[in-house]
Amino acid sequence: MLHFNFFTITFIALITYQPSFSQNKNMKLLFLGDSYTVGESVKKEESYPYLLINELKVKGHNVSESKIIATTGWTTSDLMNAIAGEEDLRGYDATFLLIGVNNQYQHKPITLYEKEFKLLLNSAISFTNFKSGKVFVISIPDYGFTPHSYAKQPEISKELDQYNLINKRLSEESEVNYVNITPVSREGLKNPKLVSADTLHPSGQQYKLWVREILPVLLKVIEQSH
Repeated sequence: MLHFNFFTITFIALITYQPSFSQNKNMKLLFLGDSYTVGESVKKEESYPYLLINELKVKGHNVSESKIIATTGWTTSDLMNAIAGEEDLRGYDATFLLIGVNNQYQHKPITLYEKEFKLLLNSAISFTNFKSGKVFVISIPDYGFTPHSYAKQPEISKELDQYNLINKRLSEESEVNYVNITPVSREGLKNPKLVSADTLHPSGQQYKLWVREILPVLLKVIEQSH
């Protein structure tokens, strides 16, 4: 007959119980951006932040708090001003940054974008307690591949490539995660379902494809946080 004392049972429990990330901690997520973060022209539930949160829940990760600081039409300057007006933006488990299309659209100096994106990136890192590996920069989508703007597609694409070279380089220098969703956006003319009813912004279906790119990168960071 086998005999187990209290210490034996406790030891067995310790080696067999492996808590998941969601059991250990509730996640706090912060999303910074413009119309692409708000989800202009789609239902809130179809925007990429909400789709991403839902996918995390499906994977068993509990998101207890999420905050979106974004408005359609915002440039890097607008986002910086909005952040400055916030009281407490600390302790996030992941921060997502997607900004710049309105700098290009409004013909702001690209040197201004480089300067302000760097500042925004530094802020995003500080919001995750200075853990750069928990920051995710998302490339600027190419609205030239939409019915609204296809007439100027070559010019738009060329300029947005320059913007994305800058945000990618700064991301690499700061050792944050970089997710390139621009190729997905460039399927908009081939597949009308990827563009919303306003003929300019991404549809919910396109945002799902974004999340397909973002999610594996985020899950890898979560697993490394165990």
